[in-house]
Amino acid sequence: MSGIIKKRSDYLSWDEYFMAVALLSAERSKDPNTQVGACIANDQNKIVGVGYNGFPIGCSDDELPWDRQGAFLSTKYPYVCHAELNAVLNAIPTDLRTCRIYVGLFPCNECTKVIIQSGIHEIIYLSDKYKDTDLVKASKRMLDLAPHISYRRFIPSRPGINLSFEEHT
Repeated sequence: MSGIIKKRSDYLSWDEYFMAVALLSAERSKDPNTQVGACIANDQNKIVGVGYNGFPIGCSDDELPWDRQGAFLSTKYPYVCHAELNAVLNAIPTDLRTCRIYVGLFPCNECTKVIIQSGIHEIIYLSDKYKDTDLVKASKRMLDLAPHISYRRFIPSRPGINLSFEEHT
């Protein structure tokens, strides 16, 4: 008597999948201190945009500063595009009102404005390590006032995902 083959039970949930894509996208960032990625998925669980933090297209990664401290124009802050902004700007031509965004770090106030204006209806974040900063407090204040958008922390059900190129060759 032959056994019935059943599907795998350890496959990724949609939240795990999209958060993993966001974290993998962060690996493209050249920022020596902070790597953040974002993934936008629609209501049919299709990826419609990804992004990571970095300088605008055409602005040399070698010419602009990566410093976190010092005179404002000598730091990365006036130049870096955040992952959420890049994910929205990189989104395929689509209405984002049925979408959710997965991001490794809770969005700053500037990215929150972009997310709200784009119509994205949910933010799923992994880390809220800057929750006590004014920028994140402003973000949460705006989100709590925006009736069409919610946010929640992603709670992983596994410690991580191991990717290996060697296993697939």
